[in-house]
Amino acid sequence: MTWLQAILLGALEGFTEFLPISSTAHLTLASRLLNLAETDFLKSFIIIIRFGAMLAVVYLYRATLFRNLAINQKVLTAFLPTAIIGFALYKLIKSFLISNVNIALWAMLIGGVILIIFELWYKSRESSQAKSLENISSRDSVLIGLAQALAVIPGVSRSAATVVAGLALGLSRQTIVEFSFLLAVPTMLAATLYDFYKNFATFSLNQFDLLLLGFVTAFIFALISVRFLLNYIQKNNFTAFGVYRIIVALIFLLLLK
Repeated sequence: MTWLQAILLGALEGFTEFLPISSTAHLTLASRLLNLAETDFLKSFIIIIRFGAMLAVVYLYRATLFRNLAINQKVLTAFLPTAIIGFALYKLIKSFLISNVNIALWAMLIGGVILIIFELWYKSRESSQAKSLENISSRDSVLIGLAQALAVIPGVSRSAATVVAGLALGLSRQTIVEFSFLLAVPTMLAATLYDFYKNFATFSLNQFDLLLLGFVTAFIFALISVRFLLNYIQKNNFTAFGVYRIIVALIFLLLLK
């Protein structure tokens, strides 16, 4: 991997992490287009640079994260199912799932169809009395966390899974998007620290430089992505993202035949 490739992947991670289109799938596909070998370092790189995207959320939501204990408790409750499933399946994720292009593409395609169908269903049921962040229950948190755990499958999209679950549970669009941002903090922190602990001894000095480049670039582009999504949902639903997922998946399924 070159410095330029690290920057490109970092930018892609940062911008796609919080959109309902699967950052893992995009990074896997981009790695294939860049002819990067499916090494253990590449798999760790994809996991660890998410720390940069996470810090963007910490920066933007620092007041909520450091001052609102009640919301933090709900976030940690939602994180627990993901933590248990993620740690239990770590070896499977790292050795098989994270770089599996076929799984990522089919998950993107199916997820895109589900997202469009869900938005059609939700349109007729959307309520002006939707729950705010303060009204999220422990049950809601656990169910959203279970939905997020589906994102161990590349292409599912952590953002899409949590947003669909939250909307189905009666949360407002803004509330579940922001809750998804906050839930990313413990999720990405745990994934990054665990993978770094397991693999840092195998990294060369050059690879640490690549990780730093990817991390910084992911932070910058995540700031852009979060602000973009918050503005986007003021007037739009997620149907366009569903269409995008289907188009990208079909193109790559045809190209990679």
